Amino acid sequence: EEHFQPFVRYVASGLSSASTVEGRIVVVPTLSRLAAFLTERKADFYMESPHPTYLINNVYGSGKLLLRRWKGGMADYHAIIFTKKSGDIKRLEDLRGKIIAFEDPESTSGHFLPKYFLSRKGFKVLQKTQIDRNVSPGEVGYIFANSQDKLVDLVLTKQVAAGAFSNDDYAALDAEKKSDITILGETASLPRHLVSVRKNLAPVLVKQLEKVLLSMHQDPEGQRILQKTDGTTKFDVLPGGELAIRQRLLDIFYSPE
Repeated sequence: EEHFQPFVRYVASGLSSASTVEGRIVVVPTLSRLAAFLTERKADFYMESPHPTYLINNVYGSGKLLLRRWKGGMADYHAIIFTKKSGDIKRLEDLRGKIIAFEDPESTSGHFLPKYFLSRKGFKVLQKTQIDRNVSPGEVGYIFANSQDKLVDLVLTKQVAAGAFSNDDYAALDAEKKSDITILGETASLPRHLVSVRKNLAPVLVKQLEKVLLSMHQDPEGQRILQKTDGTTKFDVLPGGELAIRQRLLDIFYSPE
């Protein structure tokens, strides 16, 4: 709450010069609870990465896309599936019967993007509780490393056949580690972060919120607050519009199962 308070206070002041709008942060433990808060009008807007946004907006039907957030200075990102250069894995098909390490259960780029990418390419991707070499030849097993350092270490020490993380994580690797890995596949790109509003928020408030966020980086005080809010550069309009991004999320994350 403390981390986001300056940001929310700034947004609230931009919505009403008469201080009639209060900026309040609601912390919820689950996505379903956030969806319920939006439906119950206990929350007006939220910021999340693509996969949670897809669940809240498309599956729960509680929100609507508004803007893109340049989090950590990034407008877009994608996932990379990689392996040790001197290992036996040379292509994605070689992952059958092997274990891949994902970064974190809640991560869009370090879990959901690469998992759905493999599934849509015909791989049967199943979670394992531990590194188990007895994976069926017709499937790809996966575990969670829960940190980027451990993820890379598992791959470079050949404890797992491959790993998956974001292109930003890859860019942050030192030259020695980069030279020791080979990229097997890259997923489609998605906005790094997204802003959504509750579906029944008054259109006039939606427009005001959009105006405040779009101009925030042009104000010295707003820019300072953005940088302290996870290194946010700015907010901008959704590439191709709300419908286009909603369809991209649907194309990547929708599963009939």
